[in-house]
Amino acid sequence: MTDERGGPSSPRSRAPVAGLACVLALLFVVSLGVGPVWLSPAEALGGLTGLGSEAARLIVVEIRLPRALLALMIGFSLGLSGAALQGLLRNPLAAPSLFGAPSAAAFGAVLAIALGLVDTLSFALPVAALAGALVSVALLVLVAGPRASLLVVILAGLAISSLAGAATSLALNLAPNPFAALEIAFWLLGSLEDRSLRHVLIAAPFIAAGTALLFADGRAFRALTLGEEAAASLGFPLARVRFRVVLGVALAVGGGVAVAGSIGFVGLVAPHLVRPFVRNDPGRLLLPAALAGAVLLSAADILVRMIPSQGEIRLGVVTALIGAPFFIWLVFARRRSLSGEPA
Repeated sequence: MTDERGGPSSPRSRAPVAGLACVLALLFVVSLGVGPVWLSPAEALGGLTGLGSEAARLIVVEIRLPRALLALMIGFSLGLSGAALQGLLRNPLAAPSLFGAPSAAAFGAVLAIALGLVDTLSFALPVAALAGALVSVALLVLVAGPRASLLVVILAGLAISSLAGAATSLALNLAPNPFAALEIAFWLLGSLEDRSLRHVLIAAPFIAAGTALLFADGRAFRALTLGEEAAASLGFPLARVRFRVVLGVALAVGGGVAVAGSIGFVGLVAPHLVRPFVRNDPGRLLLPAALAGAVLLSAADILVRMIPSQGEIRLGVVTALIGAPFFIWLVFARRRSLSGEPA
């Protein structure tokens, strides 16, 4: 049934999802073909299905397929996390880093590298990063309390994020040798280079669990546009909604940080690219924003492989170069409403 606003079953609602899905499928195929050895779309698909040459199969399945899958999964989780946080906080400038999970995940991985326990391709590295993300959620609940107000949760999250960032810098300063410090620095910049299907299998359960939690509260985000009191009067348990969102962001983003390092701005930019197509409805924004995030990160990962350089440019650098100017433009465009000045 179709309503005036264009509900979930309306052509207006389905159009951006279908368009983004088509673009994402195209980028996925392109990603399988881009690299030191270029493959045509037919060769890439042949290598993926096993119908092509053995060389194409090895290149696609062993090297490029894990990378393409991770770009899709991580971008999807970042875009969804950004849309969920913006819906929860009713603030278009909210980003997944707000509650400290990405910073804590980065610290967990950096600590493991600094102590010489693992290297950047070790199986134990994502485990350490995920442990850091989960510890940050436990600490957030401990500090703020299970039924704290949203302001208290935000302040506690910012404190945890700052603490994790400072601890990461300290670990970098106290690295036992220059090689460990360089390894930490490169990992913090974010990359999908040299990832394997093992990394996909490590991140997938956490990203899937976080995604399920974040998709559960679309109706609550729509109700929150009327205010917290109105949403509570409609029967939405806001304390549980906040906890699910915080835990979902920690699992989804923490899983991505665990295998790819720190990748910023995707969660901030993706929701804004598709918000006009859903008439600013936070409930219907979730899936388009998630797909937009996957498109952005897949495109950025293709770009880093195409830019001529001695070594591959880090993925986090490219997303920051794209996202930071967009963020500045967003603040500039909304400066009146952000400062409370009349339009």
